[in-house]
Amino acid sequence: MKNEQSVDSKKVLSRLDVLFLAFGAMIGWGWVVLSGNWIMEAGTLGAMIAFVLGGVLVIFVGLAYAELASAMPTTGGALIYVLRGIGYKTGFVAAWALALGYISVVSFEAVALPTVIEYIFPDYKVGFLYSIQGYDVYASWVLVGMLGSVFITVVNLMGVKFAALLQMVLTIIIGIIGLMLIFGASVNGSAQNADPLLIGGMAGVLTVAIMTPFMFVGFDVIPQTAEEMKIPPRSIGRILIVSVVAAVIWYVAIIFAVGFGLDHETLISSVLPTADAMSHVFGHNAFGIILILGGVAGIITSWNSFIIGGSRILCAMAERKMIPAWFSRRHARYHTPVNAIVFIGTLSTLAPLLGRPMLIWLVDAGGLAIVLAYALVAVAFVRLRRSEPDMERPFRAGKSSAIGWAAVFFSILFVALYLPGMPAALLWPYEWLIFAGWWGVGLLLMVNMSKERKASGPHIFSTTTSTR
Repeated sequence: MKNEQSVDSKKVLSRLDVLFLAFGAMIGWGWVVLSGNWIMEAGTLGAMIAFVLGGVLVIFVGLAYAELASAMPTTGGALIYVLRGIGYKTGFVAAWALALGYISVVSFEAVALPTVIEYIFPDYKVGFLYSIQGYDVYASWVLVGMLGSVFITVVNLMGVKFAALLQMVLTIIIGIIGLMLIFGASVNGSAQNADPLLIGGMAGVLTVAIMTPFMFVGFDVIPQTAEEMKIPPRSIGRILIVSVVAAVIWYVAIIFAVGFGLDHETLISSVLPTADAMSHVFGHNAFGIILILGGVAGIITSWNSFIIGGSRILCAMAERKMIPAWFSRRHARYHTPVNAIVFIGTLSTLAPLLGRPMLIWLVDAGGLAIVLAYALVAVAFVRLRRSEPDMERPFRAGKSSAIGWAAVFFSILFVALYLPGMPAALLWPYEWLIFAGWWGVGLLLMVNMSKERKASGPHIFSTTTSTR
């Protein structure tokens, strides 16, 4: 039995590669296309509070991830931790949930791309197809999303180092443009524009808060590439936490900039309020286009990261006979999980067919799946602290299990916010159908793969190395 780390993985990622991979994934494009929605739901202050609350959850979960990633630097991330800390079936649930979260982000970007083009070229939509929830879907709009999806899929097939280099360049561009917006709003913005600071009270804050796990997902891409990093295990944990804290600061600052840079009436009528805020604070429409170009860079960074993360977790599941072995096939030259990448790329290519309403559906359905995976990782953290106290942990999240219990508490709290009867419950039927359909497929896979798992023997449960 060969250790797949030596056969299928190349250690090519540096500290900066890993940091930009995670941070670029978390900031992505959502801050451009959804910041106006957040402020209209909760007000400027309410949206900032919501992201701080979401950030607290993610930081606690991130600390648990950081310890586990340094202790088990193996491709698979949440799958590996839950498999070892809880068990096989729960490991499947965590991995399948995270896979839905990753694929939701990738599909989200495929819908976001034609949306941004609509801002730059408002009359480019031709070839009416049909309407979904009042939104008219045009052939040209769909084609832009599909072509973008094909391009990003090909980039990821060419190897993780190439994708990481592209990620670094584009994340720097996003950072510069975002800082321009924040600076402009600080100098030329107005507190009067942010009035009312709170909209909808706690219900408004919670409505925005449930979107935050989806926005922050990305730090957990780091464990998925652990076998491709040429850095010490202890550094994995440190980089992960730095990326999370940086993303929390980023989102709060962007909400401040849009809230102070754009008055409420303009905000309501705007197609992309973040771009309009940029134009307003600098006094010229060209600056809005500059921000949009930064948003396009954000689309690409998220697409990169989540195809990387999603394909690795599907590959790890396939190696452990949780899903068909087809997903574990790697490219002979680039060592990328080629079939898993093509699978995710295909789903994202189809996403634009559902139109712009798909943006919110994916945020909410994918967000619930992500928080569920976080909760299971936190439980695995607590159990491993008790069952394997002598496990080597290069990065430790405190001396006690308090961090893990806090992560469990906050994760369960966020899961509850998505349930029927809560002010931020998933919408019926679209969001629940996405979520339920994914788990229906997962249940069928578990049943169909059970015989193959039994025939393969206990080695598939290994959490220390990947095996063929």
